Amino acid sequence: MAELAKEAGITVRTLRFYRERKLIPPPRREGRIAWYNEHHLARLRTIGALLERGHTLGGIGELLAAFESGRDVGELLGLDAPLVPPWSEETPVRLTPEELADHFRNDITPENLTASLDIGYLAVDGDEFVHISRRLLDASTELVNKGVPLAAVLEAGRQVRAHADALADLFTTLIRTYVLTDVLPSTPTDGPPAPQDVDRIADTLDTLRPLPKGVVEAELSMAMDRRIRREIEQWLRACGGEGKEGEEGREGEPG
Repeated sequence: MAELAKEAGITVRTLRFYRERKLIPPPRREGRIAWYNEHHLARLRTIGALLERGHTLGGIGELLAAFESGRDVGELLGLDAPLVPPWSEETPVRLTPEELADHFRNDITPENLTASLDIGYLAVDGDEFVHISRRLLDASTELVNKGVPLAAVLEAGRQVRAHADALADLFTTLIRTYVLTDVLPSTPTDGPPAPQDVDRIADTLDTLRPLPKGVVEAELSMAMDRRIRREIEQWLRACGGEGKEGEEGREGEPG
């Protein structure tokens, strides 16, 4: 225990206090000997880093509880070997808890952490987090830096995920119904598909890969144009109305 405390830069008394508060996992015991390892040291350094960032021990305890209840990284990233190559080209990002706190500052709360784990943006891998997408992480960080609360970003992400799932269902139905009708019915339901069927499905999906992305990008871009024009028109009408009211007031004033 003394060696671990020295390595972490804290006192043995502080280490005992953290253990009593269950901020670090119990050591492995062999008889009367307690063995600590690099995971305990990483946890102590995380606690110290979060304390330096203004988090309380109570808040850190809640964050660590949410951290430990997170889904496994394999579950998040879908590491089971798929029959066909994945469509996603996202790059996962590994983050220590303190690095995650640097991204979102005071918005790192147990509620937001739990929401991120629930949506599937984050998973836990040992003493680190894994964010599913560099692009989504950068977008979320930028929105928070612009003043959007992380809770609002996560709620928007949850809604975007639901719409994206609906779009994926739509395109999958089109492909299954009109493109792969000669392959999917021949796939046995009580066993794996034949190799030639898998090759045909993989080749077809690879050929069609750009189409749904292009359609969604085009429609979203046009929808944003329509929405922004409406917002600007409403703002101009409001400004124009206020200006006319001011002019009418001045015209009615006695000379």
